[in-house]
Amino acid sequence: MNDANPPNRCRIVLIAPPLVPAEQICAAFEGGDIASLILPDNGMDDASFQAFAERIVPIAQGAGIAVIIAGDSRIAGRVQADGIHVEAKPKELAETIERLAGKMMVGAGGAKTRDEALELGEERPDYMFFGRFGYDNKPEPHHRNLALGEWWAEMISIPCIVMGGSELASVETVAATGAEFVALSSAVFADGRDPRAAIAAANALLDETAPRFED
Repeated sequence: MNDANPPNRCRIVLIAPPLVPAEQICAAFEGGDIASLILPDNGMDDASFQAFAERIVPIAQGAGIAVIIAGDSRIAGRVQADGIHVEAKPKELAETIERLAGKMMVGAGGAKTRDEALELGEERPDYMFFGRFGYDNKPEPHHRNLALGEWWAEMISIPCIVMGGSELASVETVAATGAEFVALSSAVFADGRDPRAAIAAANALLDETAPRFED
């Protein structure tokens, strides 16, 4: 369960990986503070993905976690999600933001350079995501994502999420960039790992080492 007063440091964004049951994802919520959950379709057809999301969304929201659906605003609306994650050109991002204004938040991803990130940032998404779903297969975060996150956090007021690595200790590396959020996926849901314990351990590392933001 999340506190009413969230910690004043880098927080966790959980990303559901392929083939992980809804029960395992919901179990992670019991491990401590999670700012939000991103649900990609991970290759599921629309009906299966909607059913999957419908099982998770109310439990996550009940735990104080915002749920973001990746890519499909129709399903996001049907399951009453809090937001949608868009990886698209600036024009499409702008159209999505305009269409969903006042209804749900819209986050942006897919930028691989500073120029691409700035172009997307001009449309004023609710957050910028640096990384790719499913590519957290090395212990440390990708150096490009760290560099973009550090630059963005220093220069731009829109919050950013930086993809962590496959090891829980990677949260420390991301937090050191000044990014507001670290995304975790395989680090929490690797075979044989207890999602509750993983989230608890990641939060303990952040409590101990993450820089505090100015009020």
